[in-house]
Amino acid sequence: MSETLINLIIQLFAGAAGGSGIAKANKNFDLGPIANAIVGALGGAGGGSILSSLIPALAGAAGNGGFDIAVFAGQLVGGGVSGAIVTAIVGLIRNALVQKQRA
Repeated sequence: MSETLINLIIQLFAGAAGGSGIAKANKNFDLGPIANAIVGALGGAGGGSILSSLIPALAGAAGNGGFDIAVFAGQLVGGGVSGAIVTAIVGLIRNALVQKQRA
């Protein structure tokens, strides 16, 4: 597998976990279990890609046939945090719109 695809998979899973985790921690961010995972995964992939372009050392997960735990951890944390942030933002916007419609 190519390095980019491995990084993307790591970011997707970490983002889904981050999105689900932030929604469990604060119900104001909750979109529903499936939506939390989807929005988190998209946020993890987007944020992780931006992080990889800003920090080139995180770009090569499987470079030269080896495995670098620091790169893996960086992709995992970057994707998870990005997924949590995007889920929180989308959840706040959605919940604010729902409350505005009820009023």
